[in-house]
Amino acid sequence: MNDLPPARIARWRVRPSRLLIVVLLGLLLATGALAVTRTMEEGRSTLQYDPPVLAGQQLWGACAGGFYARRGDTIVLTSSGHCTSEGTVAYDADGTTVRGVFGPAAQDASCPYAGHTCSASDMNYLVVARDRIPWGHLNVLDLGTAGYRIVAQGTRPLACGDIAIGDGVEINGRDVYRTGTVAEKGEYLHAEDGTYFPCMIAAHLQVSAGDSGGAVLVRGIPAGVTSRSFGGLLGFTPLAEGLADLELDLCTTPDCGLTRP
Repeated sequence: MNDLPPARIARWRVRPSRLLIVVLLGLLLATGALAVTRTMEEGRSTLQYDPPVLAGQQLWGACAGGFYARRGDTIVLTSSGHCTSEGTVAYDADGTTVRGVFGPAAQDASCPYAGHTCSASDMNYLVVARDRIPWGHLNVLDLGTAGYRIVAQGTRPLACGDIAIGDGVEINGRDVYRTGTVAEKGEYLHAEDGTYFPCMIAAHLQVSAGDSGGAVLVRGIPAGVTSRSFGGLLGFTPLAEGLADLELDLCTTPDCGLTRP
C-alpha cells in the first residue's frame, strides 16, 4: 500500500461538490456442507468456516477483504486498487497455501485531469483459488466480533447517490469492528494524490493502515470500499460503481448462482 503525504488541513469542506480534503494517508488504508473449526478466536461471536469467509476479514498483507462477487463463472473477492498490483499472489497465514491472484484495478481509459488517473472506485479483486472458495457462504460477510451478516438475495449494492449524510456506517478492517456515520461526500481531486474519484465519502469512523479494501456497510447494505484516511477518519468510495467498472456481480446467494464443482 502506498503511503501519501501528511495532511496540512484537518477539517473537511465541500465546495462546488468537490471534496476538498487534503490526504492524510493512503490506506494500505468444496462440495457438501462446509465444516466449521473447533475453536473460536478470542472476542469472536461466531465459529469460522473452512475454508474461511474472507469477506470483511484481512485478506493478505495490508489488504482487507471486501465482498464476494462473480465475473462470469469466476468467484472473486473485492479489495482496494491501491493495495497491491495485478498478478500478485495472496497466501494464507501459513505462507504456502494460495488464496488467489489479484486482478486489475478499476480505472477509466482516459482522464481529463493532468497527472492523474481516473477511477469510479478504489477497487480491485482477488480471483479466489478454487480450493479456497467458501461454497455455501458466498453471500456472507464476516465482521468478527459483530458476527456474520448475510447479503440478502437480490440486494442492490449502493452507489454514491444512494448514500446520505448521517447514514450509519460499519467496517471491520484488521478484524477491528467499528461504527460511525457519513459526514460528507463529493468529488476527490488533489495534487498530492494521483487518482481522481468522482465520489469519495467521508465518515466519522477511525481507520488505520491495513484497512484498505475492506467492506463498508451503510444502513446495513453493501456500500463501499475503504480507501483513504482523513486525519485518521474513514474515506471510502462507492461499491456499485466499482463493481460495474470491473464487470462484477455482487454475490447475494450462498453459491452466487453457480454450481459447486
